[in-house]
Amino acid sequence: MTATPPMVLQRIYENERQHANNIFLTQPTGQGQVQNLTWAQAVDQSRRMAAHLKSLGLPHGAKVAILSKNCAHFFLTELAIWMAGFTTVAIFPTENADTVKFVLEHSESSLLFVGKLDEWHKQAPGVPEQLPRIALPLAPSTSYDTWDAITGRTEPLGGEPWREPTDLAMIIYTSGSTGQPKGAMHSFERISAATQGILDRLVETMGGDRDHRMLSYLPLAHVFERAFVESTAFMHGRLHIFFAESLDTFVQDLQRARPTIFISVPRLWMKFQHGVFAKMPSNKLKVLLRIPILKNVVARKILIGLGLDQVELAGSGSAPLPPELIRWYRRLGLNLVEGYAMTEDFAYSHTQHAQFNEPGYVGPPYPGVQVRISEEGEVLIKSPGQMLGYYKRPDLDAQSFTSDGFFKTGDLGSRRPDGQLKITGRLKEQFKTSKGKYVAPAPIENRLNANPMVELCMVSGSGFEKAYALVVLAEELRPNISQASVRAEVEHEMADLLAHVNAHSAEYEQLKMLVISTEPWTIENGCLTPTMKIKRSRIEFNVQHQLDNWYAQSKTIIWA
Repeated sequence: MTATPPMVLQRIYENERQHANNIFLTQPTGQGQVQNLTWAQAVDQSRRMAAHLKSLGLPHGAKVAILSKNCAHFFLTELAIWMAGFTTVAIFPTENADTVKFVLEHSESSLLFVGKLDEWHKQAPGVPEQLPRIALPLAPSTSYDTWDAITGRTEPLGGEPWREPTDLAMIIYTSGSTGQPKGAMHSFERISAATQGILDRLVETMGGDRDHRMLSYLPLAHVFERAFVESTAFMHGRLHIFFAESLDTFVQDLQRARPTIFISVPRLWMKFQHGVFAKMPSNKLKVLLRIPILKNVVARKILIGLGLDQVELAGSGSAPLPPELIRWYRRLGLNLVEGYAMTEDFAYSHTQHAQFNEPGYVGPPYPGVQVRISEEGEVLIKSPGQMLGYYKRPDLDAQSFTSDGFFKTGDLGSRRPDGQLKITGRLKEQFKTSKGKYVAPAPIENRLNANPMVELCMVSGSGFEKAYALVVLAEELRPNISQASVRAEVEHEMADLLAHVNAHSAEYEQLKMLVISTEPWTIENGCLTPTMKIKRSRIEFNVQHQLDNWYAQSKTIIWA
């Protein structure tokens, strides 16, 4: 990574000149239709909106919010906000009205862009009445002034508007797995440094600086997608970004994009695998993949079916990935690597690569990243992408950094001599049994999640003699659990899984029981964050009145 990388806006202007006629963004518009935007068209639209924003007379650095699912105009809006001299505040498109209100008021946003949304009617009450709004293309029907109308009547902002490296580019509010969202402040120089480091690694891994395709579908309000998709596309110039239209069309969207780089989160990697097993039992597939003459044919057919046959580099982040799942994808020929980073370091911390890619580890640190393990076992990070601090929360800043500037990640971990990092759990997620022993849930959950019948799970049991696990079954199993034969099969498999997990756990970590939840955990019912991490405290609260009854039973497999 160069010592002084070009700023992101500087790179955008270079791409506007050098790649003017290359397609930059492909947006589905419904009924199988798409809109393609070249670099010249995309930046022209942003220049027009930037001119309009400047005409509003807002102070330099004013906060401008975006509430939208992933779409081309999220990119264009962020660029317009930056060129106009302002700071972006993105809100997760699944947040409820109370959280929308909190973020808008806490950030002191001066304007809201309303974009592609599923439940705007439920979120709208959270928007302060006096806050000005602009509707993006694909937004729900509103009376607001529209992007197309504004850009149609406004001349583009000329030249190359500059932002100081120390200017605030964005405030990224955490998805709130615990408590209220916190706003991580990121400057232009730090997001540029982190993005350049990510690009350097991509170019090194993929053998040269060339054209690539990506599908944008993870929330752009989250740092993972913002850094690895949007910011890399802004700075690279040869990344063609496709967008997903909806969950229902995801397979077609993936087939259209045929990405060469694909990033996802553990839950989706597991769902892809479950989809494969629904068509071919795991044991049969295992046998076929051991036959040399069939292995490549079968593996390629699976990757084609998933839309991943062109993928040269696949990445996973946001939460731990079971090591056996990584090995499974690699047996199919997919180059799947795991990384580790946080909102607070703009996703620039650790990643596996060709030389260091041991499943169960998240690789060594990126160039320029310093890491150490505290006496308590906590991972401490100092990154070129490190945030400036939490917006209006100096109290949290004081708690979150060591005296010499390392960020306290809250994660427990260990390092090998070669620098590879292993995350072993969350410091605050550890709980103590009645025997006084501390249990870290994450490693046990990873073993449970490796089973194809399990979609999600949570290990808990504070204050009880032994821990327990709450399990959500794979999606294709859930509709059939009323059938006696299916329930019997599930109970038999879960009993084997419990025995296997306990055999590989220390005595004080062994589970008393597996409890099968008959209701899935979703973003909508508050059990998952927008990036599909479990909300542990919410799930524990939901089941606390049942715990004594579960522990009183002699069964080891219980239906909730």
